[in-house]
Amino acid sequence: MSSSNNSRRRPDRPMTIPSEIPLVCTRNQRVLLPGIVMRLHIGRKETTFLMDSLWIRYQKAVTVDENTIIVGCVPVLPGPDDPSATQVSPSSNDGVTAGVKSVVGTSGARQPQPDKPADPTKPPEASDLFGWGVAARIVNFVKNTANEARLTRVSYIVTLEGIMRFKIHKFTKTTPYFEASVQTFPDNIPDSKDKDLQALLINLRTSGHELASVLSQLQLPANVLNQLRLILDGTPPGKMADLFASMIDLSMDEKLQILSSPDLKVRITKTLELLTRQIQVLKISQRLQSTVESKLGKKQREFFLRQQASIETMSLLDAIKKELGEDGDTQEEDEVADLTKRVNEAKLPNEPQKAAQRELQRLKRMHPSVAEYQVVRTYLEWLAEVPWSISTNDVLDISQARRQLDEDHYGLHKVKTRILEFLAVRKLKQDLKGPILCFVGPPGVGKTSLGKSIANAMGRKFHRISLGGVRDEAEIRGHRRTYIGALPGLVVQGLRRSGVNNPVFLLDEIDKLGQDFRGDPSSALLEVLDPEQNNSFSDHYLSVPFDLSNVLFIATANEADTIPGPLLDRMEVVRIPGYTFDEKLYIAKQHLLPKQVRMHGLQEDDVKIYDKVLMKVATAYTLEAGVRNLERELASVCRAMAVDYADAKEKGRIDLYDPVVTLEKLEKVLGLARFDDEVAERTSVPGVVTGLAWTSSGAGGLLFIEASSVPGKGALQLTGKLGDVIKESAQIGLTWVRGNASRIGITPCGSERSLLDKIDVHIHFPAGATPKDGPSAGVTIVIALVSLFANKVVREHTAMTGEVTLSGQVLPVGGIKEKVLAAHRGGIRHIIIPYRNKKDLAEIPKNVLEETEFVFAKRIEDVIRGCFADGVKMALDAPSNIHFELETWAAPIFLKQVGAVRVLVRSLGLKNRPSECLKRRFCIALRILSPLVEPGQLSADLVCHQGFPSLH
Repeated sequence: MSSSNNSRRRPDRPMTIPSEIPLVCTRNQRVLLPGIVMRLHIGRKETTFLMDSLWIRYQKAVTVDENTIIVGCVPVLPGPDDPSATQVSPSSNDGVTAGVKSVVGTSGARQPQPDKPADPTKPPEASDLFGWGVAARIVNFVKNTANEARLTRVSYIVTLEGIMRFKIHKFTKTTPYFEASVQTFPDNIPDSKDKDLQALLINLRTSGHELASVLSQLQLPANVLNQLRLILDGTPPGKMADLFASMIDLSMDEKLQILSSPDLKVRITKTLELLTRQIQVLKISQRLQSTVESKLGKKQREFFLRQQASIETMSLLDAIKKELGEDGDTQEEDEVADLTKRVNEAKLPNEPQKAAQRELQRLKRMHPSVAEYQVVRTYLEWLAEVPWSISTNDVLDISQARRQLDEDHYGLHKVKTRILEFLAVRKLKQDLKGPILCFVGPPGVGKTSLGKSIANAMGRKFHRISLGGVRDEAEIRGHRRTYIGALPGLVVQGLRRSGVNNPVFLLDEIDKLGQDFRGDPSSALLEVLDPEQNNSFSDHYLSVPFDLSNVLFIATANEADTIPGPLLDRMEVVRIPGYTFDEKLYIAKQHLLPKQVRMHGLQEDDVKIYDKVLMKVATAYTLEAGVRNLERELASVCRAMAVDYADAKEKGRIDLYDPVVTLEKLEKVLGLARFDDEVAERTSVPGVVTGLAWTSSGAGGLLFIEASSVPGKGALQLTGKLGDVIKESAQIGLTWVRGNASRIGITPCGSERSLLDKIDVHIHFPAGATPKDGPSAGVTIVIALVSLFANKVVREHTAMTGEVTLSGQVLPVGGIKEKVLAAHRGGIRHIIIPYRNKKDLAEIPKNVLEETEFVFAKRIEDVIRGCFADGVKMALDAPSNIHFELETWAAPIFLKQVGAVRVLVRSLGLKNRPSECLKRRFCIALRILSPLVEPGQLSADLVCHQGFPSLH
C-alpha cells in the first residue's frame, strides 16, 4: 500500500474556486455540505480514473496553494423506488425551497426518469446527478494497492472538506469521469441590521442549546456535548446551519433542499424547522423512556437507554465525528451495489444464486464495522469470482496434438499413444466421462510437462496443484466459514485462478499425500476424482455444489505403491520410464543446451558441445533416470562459457574466445568425473555380485551385494538397513546353498555340515543409509554365496534380478524395464532375469536390447551357469538315473591321483556297498580320468566293486 497521510493546512486567504472542476459522485444518501468533513472510500473503475490523476498532482505538489486540490462533490439522485426518495410538499413561503422537484427545475439539474431509475450497479450518467453540489478541497489522500487472484486492485481513501455551494452550468466532460463548469455561491457576511436574520440566528442557537440539553439526558459523552456547545458559540451563521443539517436525521429530499439553498435566510429557516422537529422527537422518546423505566430492572434499563441513545443519535454522532475529522468509515459507498453487479454477471446456477442473494440481503443490513461484514463480503466475492459458466472450447486436432507432443517430448511412444487415444475418443464423444490418467515415473522424466502439453493440445487452461506434504482434508475441501481466515480448498482456488470451469488440473505428487489427526486428504480426493460424483462437488467454504465433470484431472506420482488403494482404483496408471543415454543425448542437443544458452545471454554459435562431450556429461557427471541434473550440469558449462565470452569482449579480443567445449575444458568446469564404471572393480573379488533394484523414486538402480565368511557356528549376519522381506530372501538363499552345496560342486560329498556348523556368513548391502526391501535380490544373494564358497569371481558387467524359492525356482519380479535401463546406464551388458519376465523386454528400447545380452532363468542353476565365465559345473539329478553334467572343484584333486586308480578309489573311501552320493562322485571322477589312464586299469578295479555294475 502506498499512501500519503499528511493533512494539508488551511490556507489563510480566501479560497479561489475554478470555473471548471472535476466531479466526485456520492451515493447512499451521502450529501456533503460546506464546512463538513467527509471521508470516502473510492474503488469503482469510473471514479478511480479521476483519483489516479489527482493522486499524481497530490504527490508532486510542493507549496500550500499547489497542494490545495479542488473537486466538486455531487450527490447521485435516488430512483423513484428508493425508500429514501420521499417527496416533501411544496412550501408556499418560498419558491426556491418548494421541494426537490422544484429545486431541480430551477437549478437546471438533471432528473432521473420515473420509468428508468438510476441503477446502483452501473456508473451514473449525467442525468443521474443532482444539479447542485459543494466545492471541496482534499485534506487527506490514501492510495491502497491489493493483489487479488493475480489482479492488482487499486482503491483510494480521500477526505474532503466542503467549501462552498455551486450550481452545475453544463458538463464539459463525461468520460472517463465528469467535469463541469459551475457557478459558485459563497456565504456572505450576515447584515447586522437585518432584524429578521438576527432573530433567526438567535432561535437557531437557542434550539442548538436545547438539543444539547436533551442529548445530555440521553447520556451522550461529555466531550461530544462540549464540542457541540463550542460550535454554537463560535461558528458563522451559514456554517452553523449546515452543521445542524448534517447532524440531525434527514431524508434525502431534505438534504438536497438544504444543499440547493444558497440564500442564508431560507437555509436557516429550513434548518430551524428540521432542528425543532428533531428536538420534539427526542423529547417524546425521553417521555416514553421515563414511562417504561419503572417497569424495567436496572440491567434492562441500562440496555434500553443505550439502545435508544444509539438509535436516535447515530446520525448526530456521525456528523460530529465528521466535523472533528474522526470519521472511521472507510468502506466503499457502493460496495454492495458492486457485489450485486458481479454476482449477477457470474451467471450462477440456481442453488448458488439463492445463497448469493441471501447473503447480499444480510450484507445490506450490516454495518461495515461488524466483524461478520467482512466474512460475508469475502464469501460473496468468492461466489462471484468462481467460473460457474465460463469455459473454453476444446481444440481436438489429433495431428496437431501429435506434433505438440513430439515437439515437447522425445521418446515416450507408449505414453504419447495413450494420450492420443484419449483425445481421439474425446473428439468422437464430447460428453465422455474419460479416465483420470496417473503418470508414474522417476523424477525429471517429464510428467508435469506432459500435462502442460495435453492442455496446449486441447486448447485448455492449465493449473497445477502440488499435493506433496498435504495432510489436512480441508486443503482439498476447504474450511468452513465459522473458522477465522477460512478459505476454499485447492480445487476451488485453482478454478478461480484459471478463470474457466474446464481447465486441465495436474495433481502433482499424489503419492506423497499424508494424513494425521486433521483428516485424510486422499479420502477427500475420492469424490473429486470420481466422474459419477464430482458433478456436484461441495466445498466446505462455498457450501453449494460445483460441477467438476468438465475438469480434466491428471495425476503424477513417483511410485504407485504408496497411493491408497481406493484412490489408485479411480485412476489409469501410465508408467513413464527413465531415459536411455541416446535419448538423453538427443534431449540435451535439441532442448536443454539451446535453452541454457539463451538463459545465460549467449547465442547459439557461442557454445558448441559435441556429442562425445555431451555423452561424457551424461555418463560421468549424472546418474539419474531423468534429465534434471543433466540440465544443471549444462547450465554450469554455459555459465563458465559466459564468463570467458564476457572477459574476451571486455578486452576487445573476441577472436580469442573459443566456443568449443572440449573434454579438458569440461573437466576444468565440472571437476573430476563423479561416476566411474566401478562395476568391474567391485565385482572382481569372490562373494561380490551386482544386482538390480527399483528405487523409491520409481527409477531403477544397481545394488551391490557382498558376502564374507568367518569361522563360527553357522550364524547369518545381515547389514545395510534391510526390511523383513529381503532378510527372508537372504535366509532362503543361504539355506538353498547349504542344502545343495554338493550338487553344485562347492563341497565334497558329505561335507555340507561344515558349512552349517563351522562357518558364519555375513552378507552386506552397501549404501547402508538407504532402506532396502523386497524379494528381487534373492538370486543375487544366492550367487554371492556360491561365488564366496566356490572362490570364483562373477563375470564382468553382469547383473541379475529375481526371486528365489527354497526349491531353487526363479520367480518373476516387477520393474524390469526400469532395472534394465539402469543397468544399461551403469555399463552392464550381461543381464540375467526370470524366464517369466521375458515378455517385459517388449517395452525396452531397441538400442538397449541390441547392446545387451540377456539370460532367462527358470531355476537357480540357470543363473549359476550364466554368472561364471569358466563354469562352476554341477552334477544334477536326472529324473530316472545318474546324470553327469558338470565338473566340480574337486576335479584337480582327482587329477593328482592319475598314477593309480586304486589310490583314487581309496581316496574316495569306497566300500563294498557305496552310498548314492559316493557313487555319483566316483562316476564323475571316472569320466574326468578316462582320457588319462589305460582302459584295462579302470576295468580291473571296477570289476571288484559290485556297486557299479552298469559302469563295468
